[in-house]
Amino acid sequence: MEKKPLLFRFIKVIVTTFYRKRKYLGVENLPDEACLVVGNHAQMGGPLASECYYPRKNKTWCIGEMMNIKEAPAYSYDDFWPNKNWLTKPIYKVVSYIISPIMVYVLSKADTIAVYKDARLMKTYRDTMKSLDEGYDVVIFPEYRDLYNEIINDFLDKYIDVAKLYYKRTNKELMFVPFYNCPSLKKVVIGKPIKFNMNNDFKEEKELKIACDYVDE
Repeated sequence: MEKKPLLFRFIKVIVTTFYRKRKYLGVENLPDEACLVVGNHAQMGGPLASECYYPRKNKTWCIGEMMNIKEAPAYSYDDFWPNKNWLTKPIYKVVSYIISPIMVYVLSKADTIAVYKDARLMKTYRDTMKSLDEGYDVVIFPEYRDLYNEIINDFLDKYIDVAKLYYKRTNKELMFVPFYNCPSLKKVVIGKPIKFNMNNDFKEEKELKIACDYVDE
């Protein structure tokens, strides 16, 4: 892995000073080959645990707009403060512009893969497969705002399409590894890997993998 810039390393030291080390349980469940690691976001807990303490080399899916200085202010405002009242909205708009340069720098220098929901999605898939080919585990946090239960939110499912594309390119069935990040216990629990079976109906297999991710959490 390439050496990170001095400023980024300095920021990471500060972050890890306050965000204490997370203990990873179930590391033995990680397969020998690179895999997709899927778990709960836990606000910033998931990405920080991945970037700072994950036991193998990895890259994390990150919203592409948050890595682009032109798109970051609007995205962060809509994502972080969507329900503010009309009196405070102007304040948070200013804040979104203030924090964006720092956010874009950190996320761009971290081990991330930019994720898009528009036509650029194919670039996300290509970068993901390239990272897997290079031996990186790819960590994904597919939660969105709808609640699944009292512990986690529901999952988006587009990330599973990577398995189909990866099989077409490499003739290998990708391994999915579920994990649960529990910030209050300072622990990350890694579950048993699940192989994507390309012989099954793709829609059914997709639904099965999401269900398995939920169960293991």
